[in-house]
Amino acid sequence: MFTGLVETMGKVAGLQADGPGVHLVIQCPSFTDVASFTDIKVGESVAINGCCLTVVEHQEEMMHFEAGAETLRRTNLGRLDEGDSVNLERAMQVGARLGGHFVSGHIDTVATVDERTDDENWSTFWFKLPSEWTRHMASKGSVTVDGVSLTLVEVQADRFSVALIPHTLQVTTLGDRQLGSEVNVETDILAKYVESLLEHK
Repeated sequence: MFTGLVETMGKVAGLQADGPGVHLVIQCPSFTDVASFTDIKVGESVAINGCCLTVVEHQEEMMHFEAGAETLRRTNLGRLDEGDSVNLERAMQVGARLGGHFVSGHIDTVATVDERTDDENWSTFWFKLPSEWTRHMASKGSVTVDGVSLTLVEVQADRFSVALIPHTLQVTTLGDRQLGSEVNVETDILAKYVESLLEHK
């Protein structure tokens, strides 16, 4: 489980085809400067743009992951190129403050930036996505976009908006997203359980 509070940004250092999936290498900017990543271990979970992957190898500043065909189909990880920036978050610790919301790291769909309005250092984004996912959303509820926990402003049939503060734009990849950019979206896990219960009822 994660909180949607991005700890740092990394860069794609390598992408290698591996059967139906890929071997992904992520460089953390500097493990000595990012205290929470200094003791990363093989087998741990890390959210990359909100997608939960397992560390399969760790060498100095490099973390290695394996992403399967389903992951590549459902997320924007399959569109990454070497040098691209990604958001990173380690799994939450029991007893730590929960500043965002419960995030599973299981991406539901890919959305595209449909509209961006900048007001000095602040921005409002509209994201377009398949309408089947907006039923899990409500104004003032939570959504995860590329691993960032955000509050929904408006929800329409096939798109939703969020308001981003300067800090979020500066310390995550969302600041670089423009019209047409693809982002990973995870809707609120509680909404999914409610929907499942209602369907069975």
